[in-house]
Amino acid sequence: MNRDYVRYLAVAIMFFFVWALIHQPPVSQYISDLQAQSIMVMKGNDKLYTAIVEKAKQYNIPPQDAVIDRVWKAIPGYNGLKVDVQASYENMKKDGKFDEQKLVYQQVPPRVHLDDLPPAPIYRGHPDKPMVAFLINVAWGEEYIPKMLEVLKKHHVKATFFLEGRWVKNHPEMAKMIVDAGHEIGNHSYSHPDFKLLSNTKIRQELVKTNEVIEATTGVKCKWFAPPSGSYRDDVVDIADALGMKTIMWSVDTIDWQKPSPSVIVKRVMSKVHPGAMILMHPTLSTAEALESLIVSIQRQKYEIGSISALLDEKRIVKK
Repeated sequence: MNRDYVRYLAVAIMFFFVWALIHQPPVSQYISDLQAQSIMVMKGNDKLYTAIVEKAKQYNIPPQDAVIDRVWKAIPGYNGLKVDVQASYENMKKDGKFDEQKLVYQQVPPRVHLDDLPPAPIYRGHPDKPMVAFLINVAWGEEYIPKMLEVLKKHHVKATFFLEGRWVKNHPEMAKMIVDAGHEIGNHSYSHPDFKLLSNTKIRQELVKTNEVIEATTGVKCKWFAPPSGSYRDDVVDIADALGMKTIMWSVDTIDWQKPSPSVIVKRVMSKVHPGAMILMHPTLSTAEALESLIVSIQRQKYEIGSISALLDEKRIVKK
């Protein structure tokens, strides 16, 4: 073996050990920590960065867990907010001064979610969420649905239509029209019985049959159930939950089945509307004529209008 070969081999071995030593996890971590500390020192000397860190706590909002309320039953959780210090710093760095309007937030989810709660009816969204939802129960009144869809589209509003299974069977094209317009679909029983008086077997049959008809007609798998006339007992809620559906009630009623004037409907709703409101209506002539004024009036109160899924979502609405 010649000396040059031995020399090259020795150098290669030495290079390998040096490389391995540097890239050992403890060494790599040490170097990474030094770099992080260096960045923190630099930022610690930056008055803007320090100001953001110091003021961030006063802008943070803790998340709120989903709960079972004694009066309102199941109430969804609501995300909190935490200042993203680094993103806020980058947003203000050009001007070099603290600006509350340029703070960047991260949403912080609650620990307890709606799905973590035992089965319970839902009457409203979170009381801090500036949103309401339209619940449109459909077992009759198909002649007014196209007008309502037209108004909802004009104002970019999505609603949740709870469809009776028998109605879907008789009006499949209209059911598809509702889905094609981007609205949410829920289960409203098959034959509109009083669920409080049904046997558990009958309750399940009504729910399953309606789900099957809706899914076969529209392709939608229901996750919400609205009992006719709001009549239920605990068994109804439990059976719906076992079928993957939460039971939906309401907190504001148009009482449109009494055929009031459109102005009465608007006044009735606006006198009771609140954050998280679930507003019950039907496809009546009165509601079709009142719908546009109702939407405009609600939006003037700075509420967003969305589906049940949007209302019960934990995502916080952040107003600029």
